[in-house]
Amino acid sequence: MTRYLFRRLFLMAFVLLALSILAFSLGYLFPGDVVQNLSGLRQIDENQRQQLIGYYHLDQNILQQYMAFLSRIAQGDWGLSFASQQPLLQEIKLLLPATLELASYALLLSFIVGIPLGIVAAFKPDSLVGKSISAIAMVGYSLPIFWWGLLLIMFFSLALGWLPSAGRIGVLYEIPHSSGFMLYDILQANINYRREALYNAMLHLLLPTIVLATFPTTVMVRFVRDAMLNVWEQNYIKTARAKGLNRGQVLYRHGLRNALLPVIRQIGLQFSTLITLAMLTEVIFSWPGIGRWLIDSIYQRNYPAIQAGLLVISTMVITVNMLTEILHAFFNPLARRG
Repeated sequence: MTRYLFRRLFLMAFVLLALSILAFSLGYLFPGDVVQNLSGLRQIDENQRQQLIGYYHLDQNILQQYMAFLSRIAQGDWGLSFASQQPLLQEIKLLLPATLELASYALLLSFIVGIPLGIVAAFKPDSLVGKSISAIAMVGYSLPIFWWGLLLIMFFSLALGWLPSAGRIGVLYEIPHSSGFMLYDILQANINYRREALYNAMLHLLLPTIVLATFPTTVMVRFVRDAMLNVWEQNYIKTARAKGLNRGQVLYRHGLRNALLPVIRQIGLQFSTLITLAMLTEVIFSWPGIGRWLIDSIYQRNYPAIQAGLLVISTMVITVNMLTEILHAFFNPLARRG
């Protein structure tokens, strides 16, 4: 386990190094003035330019510039946003919790719904229920997320008026910002309308979570179904059934435990997909997260924000994938041997 952990950490460090080199190169590859791209300042006089050239080590070789870039990233100096002229790290701290909250609830929903449906579909794959679940999963897998989101808004928000169509909470509720996670901040806030605000925030969260969770849920259904069918053909399952155990006992004692081991690895894979799909979901539902902020930055040609967003999202995805790989190997000795 120690050798496996060392190899994984070394691989993670190598990937992060390559990512940092890519992020560093973007400041020079973006069109426009390099000093403006690195600092985020829109107007720079000659005195400021000379100071910034010295600060960013632009008068030195490329290796020293790269080391200075890593030092600034570690110190939290990520430059300013072209659009707001505010520190990028401050904006990311305000926006990132909203994306993590939405992605976390969508991932949780995909596991709660996808795993039981996958087990049911594998229990009797040739039955009407099994074929219906597989067909629904295929349809959900094929749905374009932007069309699905707009369809739910038209039905539940515009036609029925049951659910809100935009934002994280109604404008009537003022919630003090502490962690950035709306539900947690409401529970921690000392306000008289806590119950009403919590209910309103959950209504705002419902539609984006369902839309974002649709794709990973269908993937989870198909993955768990295939894993269960594969385990069901193993010799130890046939031996357990030969000993007289009924189908439910075999499933619970032997099949489920081994079939769900690969699901741990799916956490990292689905998290990567969720972060990508969250960008579209945040635009559709006007969700104030880092995905919508990054897309707005692309339209505004906000190059420092694009560089910072790429660095944050990629680092987060790489870290989660590596952690799930290590967790999967911890519970599955065969993965460590491989």
